[in-house]
Amino acid sequence: MAQSTEERALRAWEELSISDNFIFQRVMQNKNLCKRLIERILHIKIRELDYPHTEKSIDLRLDSKSVRLDVYVEDESGTIYNIEMQTTKGHGDELVKRTRYYQGMIDMDLLGKGVYYDQLRQTYIIFICTFDPFGMDERIYTFRNACLEIPHLLLGDGAAKIFLNAKGLKGVVDADIENFLHYVDGREAAGVFTETLAKEVERVKHQDETRREYMTLYMEYQKHHQEGVKEGLQRGRREGLIAMARSLLALNVPLDVIEKSSGMTREEILTLQTPAAKHDRR
Repeated sequence: MAQSTEERALRAWEELSISDNFIFQRVMQNKNLCKRLIERILHIKIRELDYPHTEKSIDLRLDSKSVRLDVYVEDESGTIYNIEMQTTKGHGDELVKRTRYYQGMIDMDLLGKGVYYDQLRQTYIIFICTFDPFGMDERIYTFRNACLEIPHLLLGDGAAKIFLNAKGLKGVVDADIENFLHYVDGREAAGVFTETLAKEVERVKHQDETRREYMTLYMEYQKHHQEGVKEGLQRGRREGLIAMARSLLALNVPLDVIEKSSGMTREEILTLQTPAAKHDRR
């Protein structure tokens, strides 16, 4: 027996884990956990972290493409941390170009608030990947702009991109981060930090309001997806009929036959004719 959309939504909810954006965003609303994660990734100490604003939206202009950031937080010195959970690599260099796009949008958002370019803040864009983004088996890939001729000469533009690889086996990382990556990869939580994360995941999943929010979003997505598929099929069928009508016109098939075959009106079919063909049919 086929499951209803609501039943599928409930099943999807029950299967959610830390690697799902919806859960990750809400777990990161726990200031202490978010602060601890950033500290362990970057080997720094943060005195104060602004309460996370999950899914921060940046809209520069009404006619521009907006960006929605999973987790966007700032520390006491104004350093910005954007943390994203990534479960799909996309095509080609789409993933790395996305970090460039996010960086540009964050900078433009700051400039739009009256900040001069020489006052742009230090930013860290951190992608937590359930796959190896570069195929080199490293646990962490850190990128900063550097001089090719003098590799130790950093540009110092205050921008860093970091990719965590849940599948990685190479490189020495903090024990908390190693356990965290294993947890993201679907293994049992181990260590105090990751076990605390796991408890927070369960706490979030036991919130009726959060469950209802997810199920509503899931059902809305399914509705729009099905409508999109239906529209795509209809558009594809229409395009197929137009292509068929053009082919029949090229073979000089009578218009009444094309009408019956395609379901198109005579006027619609005539608009597909070339000027020369229209002249020949007169």
